[in-house]
Amino acid sequence: MLEVARELARRGHEVRWYTGRAFQAQVERTGASFEPMDAGLDFGGRSREEAFPAHAGLTGILSFKIGVRDIFYRTAPGQMEDLLAVLERFPADCLLADDMCYGACFAAERTGIPLAWLSNSVYILGSRDTAPLGRGFQPSSTPLGRVRNALLAFLGNQVAMRDLRLEADRTRALVSLERLSTGAMDNIARPPALYLMSTVPSFEFPRSDLLPGTHFVGGLLGLRPEEFEPPDWWGELDGSRPVVLITQGTTANDVDWLLVPAVRALADRNVLVVVTTGSDPAVERLRPLPDNVRLERFVPYHHLLPHVDVMVTNGGYNGVNAALAQGVPLVVAPRSEENPDVAARVKWAGAGVVLGRRAVSEAGLRDAVTTVLNDGRYLRRARALAEEHRSRDAPRRAAELIESLADFQGQIPTGGVTR
Repeated sequence: MLEVARELARRGHEVRWYTGRAFQAQVERTGASFEPMDAGLDFGGRSREEAFPAHAGLTGILSFKIGVRDIFYRTAPGQMEDLLAVLERFPADCLLADDMCYGACFAAERTGIPLAWLSNSVYILGSRDTAPLGRGFQPSSTPLGRVRNALLAFLGNQVAMRDLRLEADRTRALVSLERLSTGAMDNIARPPALYLMSTVPSFEFPRSDLLPGTHFVGGLLGLRPEEFEPPDWWGELDGSRPVVLITQGTTANDVDWLLVPAVRALADRNVLVVVTTGSDPAVERLRPLPDNVRLERFVPYHHLLPHVDVMVTNGGYNGVNAALAQGVPLVVAPRSEENPDVAARVKWAGAGVVLGRRAVSEAGLRDAVTTVLNDGRYLRRARALAEEHRSRDAPRRAAELIESLADFQGQIPTGGVTR
């Protein structure tokens, strides 16, 4: 969002940004005006477990469903209340929201203001050519594949995701919006007029039924930090040995899932291992650190990724796209939320190795990293994706499309999908 907001402000538009108070300074640096959350739950930059202590220890489909319910559905009515108040004094020409900010969807539906989504993860709408989200299946548009997809969607709506579908119905009823007769995850909000995918076409599954108004604008990887003080080991990124970055993203706190086995797997290898924790997990479980490991809470990807040869990750969407935009191949060990779906796209794009749950071990991780370092196919595919990213000016294209949305009152003049 930062890059898009800055580009819109640079073009002379008045931008109001509704988000948590922890991000006010970042918002205002873009030229946007900050609008605080009052009725809406303000996460304040906390991790998932800090904001929702009952979520600690959840995994798999249960973690996915409860996360969607508590983080996205049950917070939406308060968000809508705040946004409608903002719109009373700021008659916006269009709304731009991430694709799971359902309070913005409700506000658009109530006011008729055109709505654009900016993706923060994989394409979330259903398709006859893909399985439902949460399972990490590969796409298939063959007759048999479409039968599989339809069957999984039916079973999900009637069994696995039935409670989430009913939760969406209840949430819409709370804000006096009619029930949508669509499947789980699609029945919470009406689709937008404009869907901006913040990646490149080669990283998303092909579909014959993409939402009209879907555009792949390229990677939106955040603003480069104005100041950067390198850690004292920065001089070791001199190309004398491969660099392996290990990260679990910003919210996963269970270091025993990925960080501990990955650090131990690479302890005796001729590689420099950089571990970024994102939050403050129990890092004592990583100690004593092997001689080749450097541990940091955070290092800006803009500075670090150009030096990295392999990223080992749980499959967070933005981190994966940041790596691929720099041509860095991946080892992905997905666990919950949308991670299996991101991992499936890494596998489909040929840009890395994906480990099943049983393979997330010291031996499995060591073999996967060795494979990606030694098999040039993964590096070639990652570099091809990086070239695709470089060919697109994502902030400019996103701003142009948003301007068109406002000018044409919700009807995108290009009238279709751009890949």
